[in-house]
Amino acid sequence: MSIIETIIDIPAEHERNVCGQFDQYIKKIERTLHVTMVARDGALKIIGPDEMIRKARSVFGNLVELSMRGNTITQQNVDYALALSFSEKDHQILEIDKDIICRTVNGKPVKPKTLGQKQYVDSIREKMIVFGIGPAGTGKTYLAMAMAIQAFKDGEVGRIILTRPAIEAGEKLGFLPGDLQSKIDPYLRPLYDALYQIMGAESYLHNSEKGLIEVAPLAYMRGRTLDNAYIILDEAQNTTPAQMKMFLTRIGFGSKVVVTGDQTQKDLPGTSASGLDTAIKVLKKVEDIGFCYLTSSDVVRHPLVQKIVQAYDDYEAQHESKGGSRPRYQKNRKQ
Repeated sequence: MSIIETIIDIPAEHERNVCGQFDQYIKKIERTLHVTMVARDGALKIIGPDEMIRKARSVFGNLVELSMRGNTITQQNVDYALALSFSEKDHQILEIDKDIICRTVNGKPVKPKTLGQKQYVDSIREKMIVFGIGPAGTGKTYLAMAMAIQAFKDGEVGRIILTRPAIEAGEKLGFLPGDLQSKIDPYLRPLYDALYQIMGAESYLHNSEKGLIEVAPLAYMRGRTLDNAYIILDEAQNTTPAQMKMFLTRIGFGSKVVVTGDQTQKDLPGTSASGLDTAIKVLKKVEDIGFCYLTSSDVVRHPLVQKIVQAYDDYEAQHESKGGSRPRYQKNRKQ
């Protein structure tokens, strides 16, 4: 295999962004593709095998294009561009970047960052009910919230309803002080955080006072019919089959529903069945219901989160291959 070299130009104003601090992104590409890269005076020299040079040019060119579109290049962008280069889908990273869902209160665009997230967002647009299933950090809730807020702003729905089961994550917290709202707010804090970031606290409070945005525990959904609403059920793996059926049968005309959950992080007591697992089996053939499965490759938090998720996936697969059941990561509960 012959070693060749090539030189590509780097726009001066984007050099720091695409090369990273102390050239950390260039070093990452070098280690992954086994090439040598030297950035100097607005040019990048790449030395290595012909096939690897082609991949390096494509990855770096995509990063430059993302930077020129106003993106701040992160480790996740570099890792994902490299991953796509091995599957011959590297050009798709630019297509994903075009899909801007909305902007945060600070003007930052909210958009999918992986192919899995793009398929998730497209499914939400096309289907009446969508299940977003995947590990922590894949943007299941955040993207659903962004879609809901944009639909509300565009007048496609009259209100937003956000709900999740009020269940402790493996701990007994005892009685919490305050009124009923104060007791349930800690369970709903992740939903508030996303609302404040995308919509802004002032806008949320204004619409909340008018009853147009509601954040409530799942138990409050019983007996209601939810018309012309965007409804998000978060942490669905902690619902019982009865709760899931109750929730899904609340849907009225003009509504859209997104159900998010992580099948590996259940906090239900003992061997209780998960409503999410049951719904996947029962509804998989029902028309106009979509199921999107995100994986560790769709994690967009700190790169270490992706490694943690993958490590747990590998451990569970190894455990099951030896004839054991899937391990549960929670403390034993006293009966």
